[in-house]
Amino acid sequence: MRKVERYPVNGPNALWQLYRTVSPWKGVKNFIFIQIARYCPILPLKNWIYRHILGMRVGEHTAFGLMVMVDVFFPEKLTIGRNSVIGYNTTILAHEYLIREYRLGEVHIGDEVMIGANTTILPGVTIGDGAVVAAGSVVHKDVAPGSFVGGNPMREIDRKSPEGVRESASQE
Repeated sequence: MRKVERYPVNGPNALWQLYRTVSPWKGVKNFIFIQIARYCPILPLKNWIYRHILGMRVGEHTAFGLMVMVDVFFPEKLTIGRNSVIGYNTTILAHEYLIREYRLGEVHIGDEVMIGANTTILPGVTIGDGAVVAAGSVVHKDVAPGSFVGGNPMREIDRKSPEGVRESASQE
């Protein structure tokens, strides 16, 4: 189960009430710097923007591929460990604005994690150290350390034993 905080709203849908929860100036500033980082080919500069301007916690030698989209309104709720790779065009969200509520949740991505291209990571999930997420997946629940997961709905495909040997996951 994802770890999200739920906030009910009255009146029009929650997205219409966005600026009651986030400053419009924060949204504009974050959008501009996220767009710069999405196209920036210089990994240390990209990580500097994420850490120092957007307030994300990003580990040493982590690499964000071209066009990665991090949460515009709550980037400070994102933590990515060291030496991880976030694949091309991945989206990492810390918020969901729905009709009758909005939800916020921290995202924790561990050390030496590989996220495949075009993956969507939803709010409130933890991806454990050494995990691999296949391209095009929707990460809607926690991923155990050393697991290989993929798909929509996401499921475990393979896993490393405590000794580091890969084991096939049981079929559902």
